Amino acid sequence: MSLNLEQYVSEFNAQNINGEHLLQLDGSRLKALGMTSSQDRAIIKKKLKEMKVSLEKARKAQEKMEKQREKLRKKEQEQLQRRSKKTDKCSSDATEGTNEQ
Repeated sequence: MSLNLEQYVSEFNAQNINGEHLLQLDGSRLKALGMTSSQDRAIIKKKLKEMKVSLEKARKAQEKMEKQREKLRKKEQEQLQRRSKKTDKCSSDATEGTNEQ
């Protein structure tokens, strides 16, 4: 509707075209849905391409965030392990000192 193509809404609804299906449409499928105007098809295809690019950018940003979180988790885990080893060493040194007396 924002593209001023309201005349196709009823056919898209009748064919159960949702967001996921919409992204998979090509020129021939649009034509089969009753979109006879090549200009209208070009508008839809251009918008779909923009949407796909936008979705890909969002997916990559999400992956980057997940990698950063995983890296941070690993770093925190390594720090905890180092602290644990230091604590164990200090306890062991204290125990050895007590045993020597």
